[in-house]
Amino acid sequence: MSACRECASRALLLAALAGHIDRAVDRRVGDRARDILALGDEELALAVCPSEPAKVLRRVRSAERHEALAGDLEAAGCWSTCRHRAPLPDALSASPAAPAALFGKGDPALLSGLVPERAATVVGSRRAGAYGREIARELSRTLAASGIVVISGLALGVDSAAHEGALAGPGTTVAVLGTGADRPYPRSHRRLYERIHAEGLILSELPPCSPTFRWMFPARNRLMAALAGVTVVVEAAERSGSLITAEMAIDAGRQVGAVPGPVNSWRSEGANKLLADGAAVIRGAQDVLDLLLGPGAVQVGRRGPPLGERELAALGAVEAGASTPDGVGAAAGLPFTRALAALGRLERDGYLRADATGALSRTALRAPEAGMGGGLG
Repeated sequence: MSACRECASRALLLAALAGHIDRAVDRRVGDRARDILALGDEELALAVCPSEPAKVLRRVRSAERHEALAGDLEAAGCWSTCRHRAPLPDALSASPAAPAALFGKGDPALLSGLVPERAATVVGSRRAGAYGREIARELSRTLAASGIVVISGLALGVDSAAHEGALAGPGTTVAVLGTGADRPYPRSHRRLYERIHAEGLILSELPPCSPTFRWMFPARNRLMAALAGVTVVVEAAERSGSLITAEMAIDAGRQVGAVPGPVNSWRSEGANKLLADGAAVIRGAQDVLDLLLGPGAVQVGRRGPPLGERELAALGAVEAGASTPDGVGAAAGLPFTRALAALGRLERDGYLRADATGALSRTALRAPEAGMGGGLG
């Protein structure tokens, strides 16, 4: 399987003009990149490289350059496909934002089976807090366990948490990269990248060995938005790239949802604004499934083991804001040793999580007793 020469030439053109495109988009990275990528090959080369457009086009269409591309793909363990070959998803083929070619690592059969009705894009802040990461992880875990493909961008924060949750589902996750599919970005996510390669799929519209420029990331967002039936924004600031993804999803005729966040948190300003503007409220995986498949078509729910009175009291104290054993004991009216024992069980059973400083926070796992839920599941 490989992209045809015409479509591969377009991908090579994007890589060759990457620096020129970056200068052309200036500060309007999201909107401007979309406008530029909508141009045909000749118009694109002339618009961003007016001094020698014909020379650039000859180079990317040459037999030598295509032979080099074939070698790069083999060396990187990547494959390619295009709009003239299977298995480019119908979701992309029918979109005006469709790339000419796609490059991937992982099982290409996952690409052919990717349909919007069974896929959700989960995105959010790169500087996500514990709340955003936990929500993204549990939301994606439950969606993946329900047979939904989770799509994200391998970025820091919410994106990586979404991939990790989907893998834990266990289920399928797709990473759409702004860089070439041959290497992780950021580099610190190499281990996660390798796991997705082994168990899921990595995609890019750029060939291996492409340089990295900022316009590539909002450009790839249009692919993430088009591939999924719904885009969910988790914990995004007011000026977040995740909002560009949401806008592109609307442009592609897809649904958009957002997870409500604290009104006094800058990390939630963008997501809360989406909700104010009419985005669907996402309280958990059930809301996403209802959007994708219809209300009540699939029921999900994850509940933990039963809890005793001490554990319920300690859990309630953490939900109320206590984050240390002393604080929990005081709020729940428990002696320190009993509070410590209750917290140990709650953490063991998955109701609580401790960060690197030892501060406790509530996970999304729901308790079996009525009224003790409230998280995602």
